[in-house]
Amino acid sequence: MARVRVLVVEDEEAMAVGLEYALVREGYEVAVARDGAAALEALRKSAPDLVLLDVMLPRRSGFDVLAQLRRDGREVPVILLTAKNQEVDKLHGFDLGADDYVTKPFSLVELLARVRARLRRRASDAADVPEELVLGPARVDLRAMRVQLGTRTEELSLREVDMLKLLWRERGRPVSRERFLDEVWGHESFPTTRTVDQHVVKLRQKLEADPSNPVHLLTAFGVGYRLEP
Repeated sequence: MARVRVLVVEDEEAMAVGLEYALVREGYEVAVARDGAAALEALRKSAPDLVLLDVMLPRRSGFDVLAQLRRDGREVPVILLTAKNQEVDKLHGFDLGADDYVTKPFSLVELLARVRARLRRRASDAADVPEELVLGPARVDLRAMRVQLGTRTEELSLREVDMLKLLWRERGRPVSRERFLDEVWGHESFPTTRTVDQHVVKLRQKLEADPSNPVHLLTAFGVGYRLEP
């Protein structure tokens, strides 16, 4: 069985060596890129199962690498590593499609736990959710990240795709706002439950023939939301 591949993008030599050593000891196959341009080249040549991505990099920033990765349609999980600790940086990272965010200095035990959690979630998504969902007249192509509803085509964000995957796995059952935050946003202190509501509003506009009277993406009052195929 092929080993799980992790790409470490880190310009600080001691940090890169330490991360590589720890990940190899956990049984992962590890590649290291020391700047943003090298990271993009590595991503063009291979398909890692997870990326640990420093934000402050020479040549191309981690944010630039992440943005290009998502523009290319790559859904590989990305955990950002950075010394920054301001809310605006977290916002920017998540808006670009980061899956998690760890601020230096961090606990290696915690980082490895986050890596395992992200890889488990990715395996669960691949096993349990089909590439195309049918919701009444709407056809949702999760791989292409778009919805076809009649003659209208709507693009989906990575966050919306992850929400739909979770809703599909629990279809017919309510999913709490807190679970969305934990499994889709994956960061304890960010964002708020209001963010979940805002994303649901946007999803309904793309999925429902009449967003003001939804029949598929329904409110589970006092809990969160549920999906009815």
